Amino acid sequence: MESSKSNRILKDETFARLPGLVSRGDLFPQVQEAVRCSARKVVVLDDDPTGSQTVHGIDVLTGWQVEELQKALLSGTSLFFILTNTRSLDAERARQINTEIGRNLCRAASATGVEFDIISRGDSTLRGHYPEELDALEEVLRREAGIDFDGQLLVPAFFEGGRFTIDDIHFVQEGDCLVPAGETEFARDAVFGYQNSHLARYIEEKTGGRVMAADVASISLADLRQGGPDRVCQRLMQVSGGQRVVVNATGYSDLEIFVLGLLKAEAAGKRFLVRSSASFVKTRGAVTQRPCLEKEEMELTGQAARGGLVVVGSYVGKTSAQIIAAKQIKTLQSLELDVHLLLDEESRAATIGHACNAVQQAIQKGADIMVYTSRALVKKDDVKGNLSVGQRVSAALVEIVRNLEVQPRFLIAKGGITSSDLATEALGVKSARVLGQVSPGVSVWRLGEETKFPGLPYVVFPGNVGNDENLAQVILLLQGKMAPHR
Repeated sequence: MESSKSNRILKDETFARLPGLVSRGDLFPQVQEAVRCSARKVVVLDDDPTGSQTVHGIDVLTGWQVEELQKALLSGTSLFFILTNTRSLDAERARQINTEIGRNLCRAASATGVEFDIISRGDSTLRGHYPEELDALEEVLRREAGIDFDGQLLVPAFFEGGRFTIDDIHFVQEGDCLVPAGETEFARDAVFGYQNSHLARYIEEKTGGRVMAADVASISLADLRQGGPDRVCQRLMQVSGGQRVVVNATGYSDLEIFVLGLLKAEAAGKRFLVRSSASFVKTRGAVTQRPCLEKEEMELTGQAARGGLVVVGSYVGKTSAQIIAAKQIKTLQSLELDVHLLLDEESRAATIGHACNAVQQAIQKGADIMVYTSRALVKKDDVKGNLSVGQRVSAALVEIVRNLEVQPRFLIAKGGITSSDLATEALGVKSARVLGQVSPGVSVWRLGEETKFPGLPYVVFPGNVGNDENLAQVILLLQGKMAPHR
């Protein structure tokens, strides 16, 4: 267990003391060539929809039948996402889903002749079913495809969201400071809580001591910046027997060096499973940088007379602060849903019905409206009970959107589980194209023809991303009252 004493540090001062990067020119073209030469399709299993927050021009699937996977493997992009939504489920169901996807991927790969690498994309603040999901994938891929993985890589750095890994400690940026992740509200999550910010000790904690911290390898910033890809490759060539490896990073150049070394090691016969945030996904897929989306690129004009809808389910403090700021927008109506009323069977139907009517009327009249859950967290005595509360609340939000009779001008879904459930259960999404980001870490999907509202701009806004003003800024941008947030 880590000390209760705060280890908050100043970001700029800390970065200034880090090892300097040896000049290696423009690394990204080298990554693009290495990815092309590897010839493996990258398949990202996303435990909620927010993992697409660094990419553009990429497809997200919500199903994983063999035929769907065959088509995706043969597509022209370097990677694709499969939305598993396992963060809303218990560990056993998460294992089952990962096992099923792994089995179907092996069959799709056999039918198409396309090899693949898997990334398990999880929360950049270390919440989720780790190591259960990675362990399930390792077991099924060994059984179905005969792959013996040399190691499992943990790469949680997410720069757009202010998450950095330094000296094997994972930090979350708060203002000008970096706070060890284990000292943030995310570590106190009712379902996925943890104590350790030091990632080797986090792995020991999460594996219940099955993997000891002393047995975890590390790729340091000095390895990356002074040794370069050759040093990374050398370190990874020494990994075997499923050893866990922590990867440090504070910027994309670190990940570019790491990916070059990783692909060199894999070309020499090594194989690795990866648990990472969205920043690694972007680098491993060699996805190019692009500016944040303009309002015109989201094609809102087809529903110009309709109101937009914002649905907020996330309960973290960052989201609560963003709700307060968004409520200051004079052209935005707001409606709070009392979670206690949603959990009470006698009041649930009337509460949902009232919300349905309010949302429908606002959108028909051309008014933008935000529906959000009450901020007091309702906690139960065990993980199963806390998961059940989240599922009941999310089901209410799904019912509100499912009952909409007119298409809103846009839909913002705030929170990972909220955005997943709305996409799959309320809107019927089978496949969506990621257009890009409306703000750093906040993606916009274009929904397919099979959905309730074909072509709808769907904004996937993670609960733990952005400053207090970002939600309001995105709403104002969609209203045409603010320039894109670069």
